Amino acid sequence: PDPTDPHVMVKTGDLIETAVKTGAPVPTPDQVRRTLHLDITPTELPTMADYLTDWLAGRQSIKKGTVRSYEGHIRLHLIPYLGHLRIDRLRPGHIDAMYEAIAERNTTIATLRASRDQAKRDQVKNQRVVGPRTMHLIHATLRKALNDAMRRHRYLDINPALLVELPAARAPKPTVWTDQRVKTWRDTGKTPSPVMIWTPEHTGRFLDHTHDAGDRLYALYHLITFTGLRRGEACGLHWDDLDLDAKTLTVRWQLVQHGWATTIDTPKTTDSEATIALDTETITVLRTHRARHHRERLAAGAAWTKTGLVFTTPTGGRLHPADVTDHFHHLATQAGLPPIRLHDLRHGAATMGLAAGIQMKVISNRLRHSSPHFTAKFYGDVLPELSHAAAEATASVVPRRRGTTKPA
Repeated sequence: PDPTDPHVMVKTGDLIETAVKTGAPVPTPDQVRRTLHLDITPTELPTMADYLTDWLAGRQSIKKGTVRSYEGHIRLHLIPYLGHLRIDRLRPGHIDAMYEAIAERNTTIATLRASRDQAKRDQVKNQRVVGPRTMHLIHATLRKALNDAMRRHRYLDINPALLVELPAARAPKPTVWTDQRVKTWRDTGKTPSPVMIWTPEHTGRFLDHTHDAGDRLYALYHLITFTGLRRGEACGLHWDDLDLDAKTLTVRWQLVQHGWATTIDTPKTTDSEATIALDTETITVLRTHRARHHRERLAAGAAWTKTGLVFTTPTGGRLHPADVTDHFHHLATQAGLPPIRLHDLRHGAATMGLAAGIQMKVISNRLRHSSPHFTAKFYGDVLPELSHAAAEATASVVPRRRGTTKPA
């Protein structure tokens, strides 16, 4: 404090006197400086629970999905573990302890899930393990909130979240359903990886089954398979975004799910907005779908809802993304195929492109990845056919004298 400023000296003395009278700790120089700036006493600073609640309420200019993510992190993790602390007393150790507690809870959930006792398994029914990536997202939310507390409100001098390091969140690598893995899965029921990819043969069986069943969403699954559209992008595709004569599709919208409610929104990043070339077979499929769509509109009559969407309910309404996923799993099971997520069809589009010899940069652009490096890192060694091709290409570099006698 400035000793030449009478107001500052009186305020500082009052802080120390109040602390002595109440038996509270004498404020530190940092607390004195912060109090003088804010013109409030340390005891008037908010708890983490109060601050995070107010901070979230003020986040009005971001997408609903981001707000929902922040809300989940705050409600499920940050307030339960850190909410009781006054904001200026939050330390890196408190944050470390939160992540250790979450990790212990993950272990408990995994142990109870693996129990042969149904009652123990029921204890963790509908409870989810917090993965490494989610841990990083929780930390990003906390870091952002505390940055605002430090820079906008001057509640903090440093951001303690910046002093906490989490282990690197490594995304699971895509794994192909080889014959041996399918056999093991049928024997044990265990899936080798969270991200599984069908072989081209599996994909063909799925499409044939869906087509032969006359399924009204066949065109949607076909489109995702060969373009790598995300589920929300396919469900949010409008007829105005298609140019069947030019054989192009433009990604402008996505159907976003918030809880169970859905809304049409723009893609999250500008990289996701792009025009995609379509193959001749996909154009044929979409024309057939358009004719079916027209028949359904005539059949619905006055009950038809005008949404302009390519893929709708039989009365023109929006499809629910969760229903699209559930129906996909139902069709895959009917076809006798090993399980994958609907999003894994997008991964399959990339690996089939690589297997066909398409350049990595072209595939990266088609999937609207941030860079070809990401595409190469994520998909580079997926299909066994690609690995075999790489081995043959490497061996062919070394010139050999033909007709060499085999060693005895």
